[in-house]
Amino acid sequence: MNVQSPPAFVPTRAAAEAALEAFAPRMGRRYSGGRNYDRGAGRHRDVSQLSPYIRRRMVLEEDVIAAALQHHGLDGAEKFIKEVAWRGYFKGWLERRPQVWEGYKEGLHNARFALEKDRSLRAQYEAAVSGATGLAYFDAWANELIETGYMHNHARMWFASIWIFTLHLPWQLGADFFYRHLLDGDAASNTLSWRWVAGLHTRGKPYQAQAWNIEKYTEARFSPSPAELEEVVDGLQDQEPEGLPPVQPLRDFTAADPSLKSAVLLTDDDCRLGDLLEGPAPVAVATLAASHLRSAEPVSQQVVAFEEAALQDAAQAFGPHTELTARDPADVIAWAQEAGAEQIITSYTPEGPLRDWIVDAEPAFAAAGLRLAEARRPWDGLIWPHATAGFFKVKKKIPEILHRAGVM
Repeated sequence: MNVQSPPAFVPTRAAAEAALEAFAPRMGRRYSGGRNYDRGAGRHRDVSQLSPYIRRRMVLEEDVIAAALQHHGLDGAEKFIKEVAWRGYFKGWLERRPQVWEGYKEGLHNARFALEKDRSLRAQYEAAVSGATGLAYFDAWANELIETGYMHNHARMWFASIWIFTLHLPWQLGADFFYRHLLDGDAASNTLSWRWVAGLHTRGKPYQAQAWNIEKYTEARFSPSPAELEEVVDGLQDQEPEGLPPVQPLRDFTAADPSLKSAVLLTDDDCRLGDLLEGPAPVAVATLAASHLRSAEPVSQQVVAFEEAALQDAAQAFGPHTELTARDPADVIAWAQEAGAEQIITSYTPEGPLRDWIVDAEPAFAAAGLRLAEARRPWDGLIWPHATAGFFKVKKKIPEILHRAGVM
């Protein structure tokens, strides 16, 4: 099935800023009233589709919110601003409960093992990820994701609910499918959104895809039979009888020492790392490709290419640079040592696959006499301390957060 291609996501800061400027007039009443409508690939007119850029900090959350406030004021842009804050909330929540990321990886490993042993489960899974279940709406969303790297947020919720409660597939496999294909794939938002649908994030309150809801918000593009969608009586909280793990303190990180010769390592966690750097110019700059770490399964070539181009665009601000890949830490060490660096500065790496790689690599960096320093966005420091429970705690703090961020 070939879906209508959406406007291309161009992986440059200039394209991100142009997309922000173009959507800003629609961040108010039009967004609030139309954001739930999934009109199909290439027709998502009332959602910003800025997420691939925000995820990489090609545009900043503060700048997006400032644009919304400028055009619509706080009351008019309230819904849009909340949605931007949700991304920060999810990242902070996972930082405060890193055990959940570890649990996801373990669950994914077990689910893959189950696929190898259960032929029926494997067939159901392969039908789901290839858009061949026979459920026209589900298959259309799967194909849109595969072919475009994007899926409307409401469709993501429907898709995840059908995956878990109608197709009875492990939620971790669905999260992995999304993570391999989404241009805006983010470990926190992806993992916790799937857990939310499953009734694990907000325990015992799963999300159910309903036929009337799909028909209404696809404008009758799809009209499922209610009998096709299994009624959700309860979520998956029995899979985690011990409940949510306790909240952890935010992780300490090492700030850059301006007295040391520094090499800058750019990752797609922050394609504007230069905003945060102070002191002398770096002795070397490199990009670190890491999208392959998202999954043990092949990651979409669209995701790989978008990351590569976004990093190249980010590196242009520094001039000559080296291209590295997050595989053998020895490659990073050799690059830094050849330049005479004493420390490597990179953006703060939140919970996720690149963080796992860095944790494994840090002993080798230390043994080579290289200090690893991270630069964390002030925006994260404003939201993450409040991301200890439900979103309501962050929501209450939004005016204060915006004031402290200097956007209100």
